[in-house]
Amino acid sequence: MADTKKIYFASDVHLGAPALRNNDERERLFVAWLNEIKHDASHVFLLGDIFDFWFEYKKVIPRGFTRTLGKLAELADSGIEIHFFTGNHDVWVFDYLPNEIGLTLHREPLVTTLCGKKFFLAHGDGLDKTDKGYLFLKRIFTSTTLQWLFARIHPNFAFWVGHEWSKKSRLSHLEDGEDYKGAENEGMVDFARDYLQSEHIDFFVTGHRHLVLDIELEKNSRFINTGDWINYFSYAVFDGERLELKKYNTTHTS
Repeated sequence: MADTKKIYFASDVHLGAPALRNNDERERLFVAWLNEIKHDASHVFLLGDIFDFWFEYKKVIPRGFTRTLGKLAELADSGIEIHFFTGNHDVWVFDYLPNEIGLTLHREPLVTTLCGKKFFLAHGDGLDKTDKGYLFLKRIFTSTTLQWLFARIHPNFAFWVGHEWSKKSRLSHLEDGEDYKGAENEGMVDFARDYLQSEHIDFFVTGHRHLVLDIELEKNSRFINTGDWINYFSYAVFDGERLELKKYNTTHTS
């Protein structure tokens, strides 16, 4: 990677969330951020829940998100690597975004080396082994049988079901922020500490918790949670040596 290039990480934009009131404004800010980072980005890792609900039929995709999809296509066409991790809200992304935009789709955590540093990248859902209820739901939503059955439903009704489910999720309570449990009580932090027993990782970078976290696990190993684009408008950036958490200046709208 050239010295001037950087690697960016963001998650939990929840575009189109019916539980939130400012979807258009948030999308414009996210697109403005993408437009700014295109000048020095080599990679962009979107770590899940970029869309609040997504389902692809063979000939039908969700309405909206035109500005976001167009900007991502522009970045990909310019040579920037875009990696998209499915989250618990957009788990039903299939082949449309890889084919139309040229991004790389990830359904599982990725361990990769970037500029000589080892990264563990994931949305984060399912890493907290104490969350038995969610682990059960994840098995249901990743079922190919359920996906096939859902695709048989008319899109108008299917998207109504999806949006109603979203309204009842924890997202509807997040405009006041997520509760931090403390480093010793965060399930994903526990996962990272356990993982380090078998393999060294310089940076664990996740989303899902809607918190801006930078926790030192041990010498030369950190757990980073990228926050969200609901309360924090936050992201992480790696310049080849340093990984920093930053918040986007929400006065930018172009």
